[in-house]
Amino acid sequence: MSSEQLTRRRLLAAATGVAAGVAGCNTSQSRASSGNVSNPDAAELLNSTPESQSDYTDVYRQTIDSVVLVRVYADSRGRAGEGSGFVYNDQYIITNEHVVTDTRGAVLEPGTVFDDIRIQFTDGQWRTAEVVGTDAYSDLAVLDIQSVPDTATPLSLIESEVAIGQPVIAIGNPLGYTGSMTSGVVSGVDRSLPARNNFRIPDAIQTDAPVNPGNSGGPLVTLDGEVAGVINSGGGDNIGFAISAALMKRVVPSLIDTGDYQHSFMGVGLTSVTPLIAEAEGLSDADGVYIDEVRSDSPSSGVLQGSTGTTAIDGVQVPTGGDVIVSMGGQTVESQEVLSTYLALVTSPGDTIPVEVIRDGGRTTVQLTLGERPEPYA
Repeated sequence: MSSEQLTRRRLLAAATGVAAGVAGCNTSQSRASSGNVSNPDAAELLNSTPESQSDYTDVYRQTIDSVVLVRVYADSRGRAGEGSGFVYNDQYIITNEHVVTDTRGAVLEPGTVFDDIRIQFTDGQWRTAEVVGTDAYSDLAVLDIQSVPDTATPLSLIESEVAIGQPVIAIGNPLGYTGSMTSGVVSGVDRSLPARNNFRIPDAIQTDAPVNPGNSGGPLVTLDGEVAGVINSGGGDNIGFAISAALMKRVVPSLIDTGDYQHSFMGVGLTSVTPLIAEAEGLSDADGVYIDEVRSDSPSSGVLQGSTGTTAIDGVQVPTGGDVIVSMGGQTVESQEVLSTYLALVTSPGDTIPVEVIRDGGRTTVQLTLGERPEPYA
């Protein structure tokens, strides 16, 4: 029986009880009536599923049995929190890293995975889950539950890019209301979200589908029933964000195979090229990414150049002397978002890539060998 049918059965039972009370029936009479299937219309309603009203109804029914409640506990101190997740294959559940990890150290040491994690499916079945791997820099986690109910089929990840204006639905357990669905559209793409150690999660999807605490880890689904992203957070009224399926495709297989994922690392402090920086550097357009700082002993040390001074423009102190990245691996770099997405979706630690920069008024290309990001909770 689907979760929708279970809900209807509970509502019908409640309505029947209220009607019996109003009619003045006593307990024995009510029980006798409930045990006698004398009303074929009521019996048909009890066992039926409402007809589809929209494409949203169809995709909800198609996917809801694969969306789960994730509940975490910390030792004997009781429940620490809950979120959502979805079936990735016959053994694994995808959710957010921040759902299963004590990110702030409120109960355990920061970065510690909760030791008791339980999964509930829409048919009421519970499973104990084990964390296979987590990645704070993409806010993704994989849980192993060994056995998935037959009704919970894996959800497929979207192959194409999502488009602004494309209808999507968010399914999860906001504020404890299990199996909730909200709808909206893709409001933006290629967003960047805060991550540990002042890094950013690239290639994120923005949506106006309402999301609340408890939605974290649940799927953002297209009307074809494909996962466009994993809900990460809500940023305010009508603004929510999801980790893109493209980033999931890179991170999740590594979490399953090795338990972690290594992100490419340049070791620089970046800022967007503003009109003031463009003027200070003699650039015709405010495009590219300015390198304000190069960390010592980083992959970029001795390869890229950070600020060497400042100058005043219209009374504002502006950094000067740093490289302006305009291309990386043949990809034109117009903004920090473009650079971060290229690093995340195209490169791996150890890759050597050509980086074209504007330096001292001229263009030059240097070869940069990427490193690995530092541990997120170190």
